[in-house]
Amino acid sequence: MHASQGRNAGLGIALASAFAFGGSGVAAKPLIEAGLDPLHVVWLRVAGAAVLMLPVAWRHRALVRSRPVLLLGFGLLAVAGVQACYFAAISRIPVGVALLVEYLAPALVLGWVRFVQRRPVTRRAAVGVVLAVGGLACVVEVWSGLSFDAVGLLLALGAACCQVGYFVLSDQGSGDGADGVEPPHPVGVIAYGLLIGAIVLTLVARPWGMDWTVLGGDAGMNGTEVPAWLLLVWIVLLATVIAYVTGVISVRLLSPAVAGVVACLEAVIATVLAWVMLGEHLSAPQLIGGATVLIGAFIAQSATPKAPSGPVASGPGGTGPEGADGGRGAAGGELSAGRATR
Repeated sequence: MHASQGRNAGLGIALASAFAFGGSGVAAKPLIEAGLDPLHVVWLRVAGAAVLMLPVAWRHRALVRSRPVLLLGFGLLAVAGVQACYFAAISRIPVGVALLVEYLAPALVLGWVRFVQRRPVTRRAAVGVVLAVGGLACVVEVWSGLSFDAVGLLLALGAACCQVGYFVLSDQGSGDGADGVEPPHPVGVIAYGLLIGAIVLTLVARPWGMDWTVLGGDAGMNGTEVPAWLLLVWIVLLATVIAYVTGVISVRLLSPAVAGVVACLEAVIATVLAWVMLGEHLSAPQLIGGATVLIGAFIAQSATPKAPSGPVASGPGGTGPEGADGGRGAAGGELSAGRATR
């Protein structure tokens, strides 16, 4: 009974995380259209979240000495890279399309494992990849001669590539528990990733040149004027801090694979919110393609590894057979399902 209650609570928290992440683009796009540079919106989001996470970073300050490379890579790719590419993409293409393109990350991760690490992948995961790529072709409507915004599409693909680096980095330390070494705490890694990302984005975005007056005005959201500062609070508190923390908690109560599958709903939520709140209507082929992308991502992330004769990759949340704890204690899996993205 207690296990069932814990699972139900975990599913609820995982759904809350998907909703929180899915709303980031909807809140950010009006700020960009109001006059803020996409990089400045990213900096405001990451820097604000980093300030709120300072107490967590101090509590896990030992990570600076024990895992400097992991923290640096997480800050550069999972925070700065993903967010900058994604927000730049939504300034040119619809929010739902950008996020669906970003969901090619599971396919790219499997490509990394299969062709770079030269490790086998399950047939089910491969089918998921094929579906995701085919669905993406429908989302961008390749039959129209690639009339889609090429730069926006490349930026969204850049966000997907940064997520690949995030997943690969997340695998570091996943086997530490079996070796008697304490794995890096996922919330601590997130806190330092935000801090490092904020520092990097400060150098890149140069916020001292930002038009701060925009935050004191209103931003248009499908014909409705909304205070810009309220959208900023939404992005920092709800779509970043709460989204990351609930994502990690959901993995603790569920498993990396299950939480990762629930996270697929983020793209659906983002598309629906953009449709309702921003008036971004997608065509029927794009909706069908988007559903195919999500089905492919679902299959790739939920594919179960074959009986181990060696390491097998089943998707972004699992790069090998689960241990005796079902993979719940692996820091890599926790980070993967509690991600980022977006």
